[in-house]
Amino acid sequence: MSLSEYLKQKRKKYGLTQVELAERSSVGLRFVREIEQGKKTLRMDKVNQVLALFGEELGPVKTESL
Repeated sequence: MSLSEYLKQKRKKYGLTQVELAERSSVGLRFVREIEQGKKTLRMDKVNQVLALFGEELGPVKTESL
């Protein structure tokens, strides 16, 4: 599951609008929209600000090696 799908599901599970999520996590609405639209380059510190609202943070994920 992508970060955009994951965050959108979390937001909806807790009944938050994009505006409410942005306000509660102290990031801009544009940033929340960029995450949910799957923007490829995002600031990790700001992503962690959003995820912290749900008690989570970014971490390494195992993928196929070279």
